[in-house]
Amino acid sequence: MRRFILARLLVTIPTLFGVAVLVFLLLRVAPGDIVQLKYAGEGAFVPKETLELERARLGLDKPLWQQFADWMWGMVRLDFGLSMWTGRPITHEIAIRLELSLQLAIMATLIASLLAIPLGTLAAVKQDTWVDHLVRVFSIAGLATPSFWLGILMILSLLILFGWIPPMTFTPFWVDPWANLSQLIWPALAVGYRYSAMATRMTRSAVLEVLREDYVRTARAKGVWEPVVIDRHALRNALLPVTAVIGLEFAFLIGGLVVTEQVFNLNGIGMLFVEAISRRDYTMTQALVLLVGCTFIAVSFLQDLLYAVLDPRIRHG
Repeated sequence: MRRFILARLLVTIPTLFGVAVLVFLLLRVAPGDIVQLKYAGEGAFVPKETLELERARLGLDKPLWQQFADWMWGMVRLDFGLSMWTGRPITHEIAIRLELSLQLAIMATLIASLLAIPLGTLAAVKQDTWVDHLVRVFSIAGLATPSFWLGILMILSLLILFGWIPPMTFTPFWVDPWANLSQLIWPALAVGYRYSAMATRMTRSAVLEVLREDYVRTARAKGVWEPVVIDRHALRNALLPVTAVIGLEFAFLIGGLVVTEQVFNLNGIGMLFVEAISRRDYTMTQALVLLVGCTFIAVSFLQDLLYAVLDPRIRHG
């Protein structure tokens, strides 16, 4: 088990380096100049010398290899530098938004898991009955309904029926739990419902496949209680692909809820991503891409550990 964990940790190093090289080169190839964008808002003629001085201040006049080396040396020292647009530390800019995005992702994942696993299992056990058809309609509707559109319906319903809308200013959970949950529960429900639709279908398919295995039929032939057969023999083995779907969706939620954040007026990582890319803020965009890449790698690592818990063959192998 230790060798398995060590091997997975060592794989993350070349993976992160490859992500760093790729994002650095792609940003430099993309058209646009942050210096011209910053001065274009003033609406006046800017001398070329002023533009060159600003590029030198930002370090954009250096060769690409030197810019990349300086950036990587900062990464090694956990120094993400300053934002090229605002001039503030990148760690501060990300930290004030990561709390919101992380909490929203966790809440949406919990809601999706609480919906998907029981409903998917129930649909598989009651295959081709009205229960199965109802669960399938529920999941298909979730796949067909954009989370931001569902969020708009939620806000309009709350406003029309109760004359109330969620708070528009983020409050940390430890400051005021009620204000925090009254704001984030609605986007979490909107995102979690769509998120649960795919996981429900995956759970149903995986449980159906496991229920046809010989060891399940053997357990039933021995007279094992049906809930024990479903819980210990079928569901546990079916959770392997389901955890993969849930984990990848969780990592995506960290920076992929741009439209939903706009609907609920949430200033999270997704909004910061859009602002950084539109402003050609190289340092901020690079840090955000690495953050998402580290999230995917961490989730993948935790999934591998969970696989070893669920499947003894992986643990002993």
